[in-house]
Parts: sequence; C-alpha cells; structure tokens
Amino acid sequence: MLEVGLPNIIICVVAYLVGSIPFGIIITRLLRGTDVRLHGSGHAGATNTMRVAGWLPGIAVMVLDLGKGAFIAWLALRFGSKASVAWFATALVIVGHCWPVFAGFRGGMGMATAGGAFLVFWPLGFVLGIGLAAAMQLWVRHSARANIATGILLAPMWFLFGASVLQVGAAIASGLVVILRSISDWNRVYSELWFDRKDGAEK
Repeated sequence: MLEVGLPNIIICVVAYLVGSIPFGIIITRLLRGTDVRLHGSGHAGATNTMRVAGWLPGIAVMVLDLGKGAFIAWLALRFGSKASVAWFATALVIVGHCWPVFAGFRGGMGMATAGGAFLVFWPLGFVLGIGLAAAMQLWVRHSARANIATGILLAPMWFLFGASVLQVGAAIASGLVVILRSISDWNRVYSELWFDRKDGAEK
C-alpha cells in the first residue's frame, strides 16, 4: 500500500501537476495560433501535434511528454519511501497528461508520458513497449484499441522478460490509466491517423 507521509503526498501532487502541463497545446498555439484539440484526433499529444503543426513541433512535444514521465519516475524512485509511491506517481503523471487541470481536463492519450517513465524504470522495457505498441497498431489498425491491447499485454510481457516486481508494478499502473483513457475512443472512427485511415471516415 501507499505509505502516507508528506514527502509521498508531495511527490504524488507534483506528479499530477507536471503531467498536466499541456505541451502539445502550448506549442501548437505558439506556432499555429490554434488549439491542437480542434483538429485531427482532438487529442493534445505528440501525434496530433505532428498533424497540426508539423514533424519538428510534434517531435518536440514527444520529447517533452517523455520527459514528464521520466522526471516523475526518477523523483518517486529517488525520494519516495516505497515502490508503491513510484507506482502511484507514475499513474498520476499519466492521469495529468490525459486529464490536465491546466487544460480543462482534455489532454492526450498518455503513451509518450508512460514511455518516459519506462525509460527510468527499465530501459529494456521501454524498447519492448515500443515494439509491442507498434505491433498492436499494425495489427489492430485502430489507435485506441491498440493502446488498450498494449496496456493489457505490457506487464505480462515484461514479467516474461524478467522484469522485477517494481518494474511490473509500474507497467500495471501505467497500463490501467492508458486503458481507462482509451476506452472512450473504442468505437471512434479516425480519418487522419496513419494507422487508422479509412475512406469516408469522419474527421
């Protein structure tokens, strides 16, 4: 269980607030004068930023979103009192990205932020996660459903590759948030995603 204490509470609060920094919205407004959520998928992450503002801004957002997850994972592992603090903080930084308090609780899907945390918890797990997510996207060809499949399969895959309890717990915590965020898009038809293109789909 999460050990209650001021340092742990501060870590968890900081995790949510850092996750809530909407880099996709900020960068797209600065470069294009528009809200990225009004275009494409309607999400505020790196992929939609690429669609709206171009590759370089999208890559910048991806790096910044990865950085959010990596920073919080490092902070929780360095100053948290138990593994459960790192799990809760990891979940909360992704929650912040998906439902940001600074952007009307409408953010991104959380994949890049989760990936940043994985880089700190287990670099090999980060590589495995990218491979799994890419495979699911190519197989399912629907972003939300692929994200859900990735969230379900990631922890078992890590376990099979020898991940520790700490690492598997982080994968479970991240996967639960990604699944929760993606469920609402289960039946959504995308027309502007590279893996979701269908003739006649709604924009």
